[in-house]
Amino acid sequence: MTFPAFADPTDSRNAPTPPTRVIFVDDDALLRAANRQSLTLAGHIVDAYGDAREALAAIDSDFGGVIVTDLRMPGMDGVQFFHALRAIDADIPVILITGHGDIDMAVGALRAGAYDFIAKPFGADRLLEAVRRAAEKRRLVLENRELRRASEALPSGSHDMPLIGDTPAMQRIKRTLRHIADADVDVLIEGETGSGKEVVANALHRLSQRRDRPFVAINCGALPETVIESELFGHEPGAFTGANKRRVGRIEYASGGTLFLDEIESMPLALQVKLLRVLETRQISPLGSNDVRDLDLRVVAATKENLAAPAMRTRFREDLYHRLNVVTLRLPPLRERRGDIPLLFAHYVGVASRRFNRPVPTLNASIQQHLAQHPWPGNVRELNHFAERFVLDVIDWEEHAEADSGANGDLLPLPQRVENYEADVIREALRISQGDVRTTIDRLGIPRKTFYDKLQRHNIDRADFVPEA
Repeated sequence: MTFPAFADPTDSRNAPTPPTRVIFVDDDALLRAANRQSLTLAGHIVDAYGDAREALAAIDSDFGGVIVTDLRMPGMDGVQFFHALRAIDADIPVILITGHGDIDMAVGALRAGAYDFIAKPFGADRLLEAVRRAAEKRRLVLENRELRRASEALPSGSHDMPLIGDTPAMQRIKRTLRHIADADVDVLIEGETGSGKEVVANALHRLSQRRDRPFVAINCGALPETVIESELFGHEPGAFTGANKRRVGRIEYASGGTLFLDEIESMPLALQVKLLRVLETRQISPLGSNDVRDLDLRVVAATKENLAAPAMRTRFREDLYHRLNVVTLRLPPLRERRGDIPLLFAHYVGVASRRFNRPVPTLNASIQQHLAQHPWPGNVRELNHFAERFVLDVIDWEEHAEADSGANGDLLPLPQRVENYEADVIREALRISQGDVRTTIDRLGIPRKTFYDKLQRHNIDRADFVPEA
């Protein structure tokens, strides 16, 4: 499914305008050529016609641009052309060019739904500004249509949610998941809070031959240390005070399926030793029992920390890290895969509209600007909550303005702001160069060694920007 990229939200006459397809219709060859040149020099893609009937044959309801037409023409005149366009798609923006005696006719067309009219003689600036505004309106119309189509087409339940994303980084993750799905190897998933680590773990389970067996998820950071051992390993009656009956632990319950350990960096050190033993032997002994029970399970662990960092040595066992680090998946934060935001937003809007029994609202310029510019520190989870508020029409724009101010670095120390800016510039260069090292370093104007040093410092993976072959 193709989802249109969000338009440039800047509303300035001097701002660069995204390329727009413009169909210009006028039977005056000189006027047609002059305006075609003006529009082309402004970066638009222009098709010029001397006959409205020829232009009409090139337009359908998926037309993504703007129509500019003279009113007085032989054969099919501008008003007839306008009404024929309305029959194809009433939302196609039509700009009418009028002579002095045609003002009343143009006003009538405006009332019938034409976007604008320009009286002769006019300067190129007047035409370009009208086209810019009309193109922005057309993009919003098409994005709203696609938002509704996408929200209806995507699965209705979060448990059935596919791994959404078409950026190179997400394509690579999907490809890796397919390759390792049936390899029965333990996996470590690294990613910021809210980046979708459990979604990836669930996708791996559904792709594997274990899909019909349990997917057991446990958050190691959400359980008190006093109960996590019993929760994971289970216990026999009398194992400790209050243990009145046998309890099957999550690890044993997951046998045959997949055990997902979220925030594994929060697991107490004493339990890390026992978990390492389970991973190495695929056996378990519940608390209060001498029985050794065989296990058949895959373990997927997730962390928001860099477990390999020296600072983690006092909190996380190095041998357990190496045991888990056979296959490691790094989930990029949402700010590094902005191309996936439209698809994700459409999905969450669809889920929310069904959940709350509300129609899908109209996407306006403020929503569009926020989606395009917000840094999304809460990642996919934050986007999901924003989509819910969008459907419920309870967005607090003052709150978002304050959050954007802090997240954009206005309140950060200067060195941190410089670091963030440098990292963003490197990511943008990699995106434009599609991960090609030579092109990227030429664009950045830095030596190759410096480039790799900066990749390491900013934790940027060049491979995330290479398109899938």
